[in-house]
Amino acid sequence: MDGRIVNNDVRIRDHAVQTYQGHSQESAGRNQWLHRLEDHTAAVKALAWCPFQSNLLATGGGGSDRCIKFWNTHTGACLNSVDTGSQVCSLLWNKNERELLSSHGFTQNQLTLWKYPSMVKMAELTGHTSRVLFMAQSPDGCTVASASADETLRFWNVFGTPEVAKPAPKASHTGMFNSSFAHIR
Repeated sequence: MDGRIVNNDVRIRDHAVQTYQGHSQESAGRNQWLHRLEDHTAAVKALAWCPFQSNLLATGGGGSDRCIKFWNTHTGACLNSVDTGSQVCSLLWNKNERELLSSHGFTQNQLTLWKYPSMVKMAELTGHTSRVLFMAQSPDGCTVASASADETLRFWNVFGTPEVAKPAPKASHTGMFNSSFAHIR
């Protein structure tokens, strides 16, 4: 490695737009991991950072593990482990509530909504006929798209109904301190 950084623009024929000289030594100052977490008993198939607690990571284990584990990433400690009954393929935190959505493979190929931190099962969403491999949350935080090995995409209204934008109140120009000016939004 020569330490060069090449800025490429693949939209043009000569795509190497600029070359920069990078670091000649380790730039982050670390060449060792912070923690090595080995509590899962099968491949780790899923992980998701918690949006409301920056040092909390949820992970999901494969077929012979079937657990969702919660980790304190500052200490490396396993805070909780929940046996889901099937392989965990994907994890997704609700952006607005303390809830976690997990997707699964054999035997039910379902999505499961959990209340965090109690891990009480709130709902099970079924319909896929094979492992639910991936999930993505919409920008409004309400809809989840799931992708399965059954070659389908499904859309779920899991995390509530998106609020419809309300029209702004009409301003009245009849008085200096009219109540319609009292609210900004």
